[in-house]
Amino acid sequence: MDSAAASPPQLTTRAVVLAIVLAMVLAAANTYLGLFAGMTIASAIPAAVVSMAVLRVLGGSTILENNIVQTGASAGSSIASGVIFTIPALVILGHWADFQYLWVLAIAGLGGILGVFFSVPLRRALIVDQGLAFPEGKAAAEVLKTGENPAAGVKILGLAALGGGFAKLAAASGLRLFPDVASVSGWMGKWLGYYGTNLSPALLGVGYIVGLNVGILVLIGGMISWNVAIPVYAAFFLDGNPDLAATVAAGSAEDAAYAIWSAQIRYLGVGAMLVGGVWALISIRESLLSGIKSGLAAARAGAGRVVAHTEQDLPMNGILIGTLLFTLPLFALYQTIVGNIGVSLPMTIIMIVAGFLFCSVSAYMAGLVGSSNNPVSGITICTILFASLVLLFLMGKGAALGPVAAIMIGAVVCCAACIGGDNLQDLKCGYIVGATPWKQQVMLAIGAASSALVMAPVLNLLLKAYGIGVPTAEHPDPLIAPQATLMASVAKGMFGGHLPWGMISIGAAIGVAVIVWDLWLKQRGSEFRAPVLAVAVGIYLPLELAVPIFAGGLLAWLVEKKLGVHGETPEAERAKRNGMLFAAGLITGEALMGIFIAIPIVTSGRADVLALPAGLQFGGWLGLLIVGWLAVMLYRVGTRRT
Repeated sequence: MDSAAASPPQLTTRAVVLAIVLAMVLAAANTYLGLFAGMTIASAIPAAVVSMAVLRVLGGSTILENNIVQTGASAGSSIASGVIFTIPALVILGHWADFQYLWVLAIAGLGGILGVFFSVPLRRALIVDQGLAFPEGKAAAEVLKTGENPAAGVKILGLAALGGGFAKLAAASGLRLFPDVASVSGWMGKWLGYYGTNLSPALLGVGYIVGLNVGILVLIGGMISWNVAIPVYAAFFLDGNPDLAATVAAGSAEDAAYAIWSAQIRYLGVGAMLVGGVWALISIRESLLSGIKSGLAAARAGAGRVVAHTEQDLPMNGILIGTLLFTLPLFALYQTIVGNIGVSLPMTIIMIVAGFLFCSVSAYMAGLVGSSNNPVSGITICTILFASLVLLFLMGKGAALGPVAAIMIGAVVCCAACIGGDNLQDLKCGYIVGATPWKQQVMLAIGAASSALVMAPVLNLLLKAYGIGVPTAEHPDPLIAPQATLMASVAKGMFGGHLPWGMISIGAAIGVAVIVWDLWLKQRGSEFRAPVLAVAVGIYLPLELAVPIFAGGLLAWLVEKKLGVHGETPEAERAKRNGMLFAAGLITGEALMGIFIAIPIVTSGRADVLALPAGLQFGGWLGLLIVGWLAVMLYRVGTRRT
């Protein structure tokens, strides 16, 4: 059996339609989550469970058909990541007043499909030859292989989504039964203290999925900023910044902490991310080069001979032609921005080279640590820095369009890199269950293009309802969009804007220290590791986002400890999957409710349109009770072996 015809049906009409619907929904949910918390999650497992349940009702489904659905659906979270990490920077920079549909569609769609093309020659190298783990791909394969009762999985997803959605509806942007954050702050002389936690079930779910190791590192990063750097700056350096000191004096202790963080301390995270992005490239340089070489060699060797359907990638000649064809509209896009072929042509070349290089990096990192932990933001920062240096030479330091051009390059590369990592996860899953690679690659391209169709409307809805990145009188507490704000700051700073380079330098030094710490842990053979980008994200985020992520990671560790006494039994494995599904449901429910709440806010023009009377509004204790109850339910589901 060595022909594609011998394989069971995969690219069926119903599988494609279901994948497109799920991709759009997951893209919308991850857009909200990423703008809110700076993180997105791989969605292959929830998509696989939903697929198995839906196709079983329709009858006659196969494991390969379900695999195609999760392949296309998971593209939604990847496109969302690529878009929200970069494109909101164009609004933050003031280049756009809102998100222009055709521009967002072109950047996301072309970048995503190029990511599929770029990752094709890496499949054999990273999956077959090097045998990288690709944890989400392996987990999705296990779900597909052991999905004897998908209805139970959908029930868990649905109940968790209801819980997450209710918590979001009850919080400050909805009914206002309780605030979004429970916090305490105050001055002790010149020392400023702030502690708080976000009352978000989605962040609890994120922490559960990424695990305790990452949760600890994100919390360490948050404590470096909020419990060390901010008090030190307030005590010893605030008087040297009169404008910031005046702002601090005018508000509460909590307002003061946020003002210092926004103006100065978050740039520690910028420096750490810059170092982390460069280190990611340095640390995998040998494996990257050997992987690309072996992938291209395998493609040449396979030309003209019949191979099993499980080894059939999209043809390399077609990949090269497709890359060229999709590069031409990108050249036209860049030419429209700068109006100078001497600039737009180098921009296109940079995009091609950086896109392939960083797509390879993303795929390799996804194989090591998974898509949820993939440091794509560090990769994008490196792209923007390199592009800015070239554009500085071509356009000059004071060029008004320089930051915009750099962000445009970074946006395409970021979309390609996100899809590259996701593609390899899906191909790993397909490799395990016996799928046909080229069919998965086609489905991923369809999923990427479908997700790109909904990105601009969702972004505009969130922009009008909550604001994005920049506080305004209308939206004093916007979705923080941490990566996009970072990209805007770096691009603007490279072209003559103001950046606190002292803070960035200190952050870079912290990044180097974390790298040394991680190398020491590796040398000792420690299971605990310290990837610098996890700490950098914690430094850059508000502290209250790091706390529930850590709590979710701690909960996952407690579940693992409880299940560990039973060994690797089928019941224990099923309990682990159920816990992951419950966590994914919390995230999906809260994210989708956030989008639904935005609709009446936008149509009415009032942020408090759903708010209950003041007498029915309670303090943060109610939110703590609700999130605590959901945490207990997550623990019970994750440890229930029956």
